Amino acid sequence: MAGGVVPEPIHVAAGVLRGGDGRVLVQCRPKHLDHGGLWEFPGGKIEPGESVAAALVRELAEELGIRIQPGALRIRVPWTYGHRRVVLHVLDVAEWSGQPHGREGQSLDWLTAEEMGGRAWPAANWPIIRSLQLPDRYLITPAEPTDEAAWLDRVDAALALGVRLVQLRRPDLDPAAWVRLGRALRARCDAHGARLLANAPAEQARAVGADGVHWSSRALEAGPERPHWARWVGASCHDAGELERAAACGADFAVLSPVQWTASHPEQTGMGWACFAEWVAGARLPVYALGGVGPADIARARSCGGQGVAAIRGLLADHAGAGV
Repeated sequence: MAGGVVPEPIHVAAGVLRGGDGRVLVQCRPKHLDHGGLWEFPGGKIEPGESVAAALVRELAEELGIRIQPGALRIRVPWTYGHRRVVLHVLDVAEWSGQPHGREGQSLDWLTAEEMGGRAWPAANWPIIRSLQLPDRYLITPAEPTDEAAWLDRVDAALALGVRLVQLRRPDLDPAAWVRLGRALRARCDAHGARLLANAPAEQARAVGADGVHWSSRALEAGPERPHWARWVGASCHDAGELERAAACGADFAVLSPVQWTASHPEQTGMGWACFAEWVAGARLPVYALGGVGPADIARARSCGGQGVAAIRGLLADHAGAGV
């Protein structure tokens, strides 16, 4: 960068276009272009004075020969490739008409979110893929009730309501009791097709068959190394710096808190949605809102660029709609 001048980022609009079977349309960049031979989500550069939605409508008409109705923001991804900075503004496509075809010589394919892991992509596309693989709610387990059977029933009721991502967080238990409870919870998650992450040392997480780990902010501060076996890694963050550290350490997603006042931390007023949106805009990974939120706040979190909400009480069946 001549003279140390940081170049302005190139802003790009990209779309998540789903077929009737839920698969997502992707395209392979022609060999003669940057990142040639790699797969990407369709879209293109936003022209000066053009909105993200207008740019996506124009680009998909030019690239694919279709007319679209842009939907909600899915994720915003800032990325640096050497001396080139880009910001991907990714929208879900609510409706579309026409038959997509590669008008610029690009190959097309329809993939599930899980199938995307087997393709080669430009680095900035991976947070988008993770956002497609993640649900819009993340349950953090409560400490109550202390009775193991009743505790499992309480979490199971949340799974029955659609929770598909669970963090086992029970710092009150000794390792043996934690592993016993974790193995029982693993069985409940398997019955509902849910992923289980463990907020615990990696060896404990692996002992219960967890899908990965969740790093606390204290663990994140120490610069943790991603376990080689972990399919998923989450991280707890409280500011923009911690979000960047989470991405640098290899986390797949983060939770950012507290967004609003919570009964569990009455001394903290919460950052508010405007601050949440500002910090998420600079994050290189999907981010859940945590703190005083529940299912009713998912749309608000998504409009701010977040993945959805994370909660304890707010996602339990007996506190539906309440905050953490």
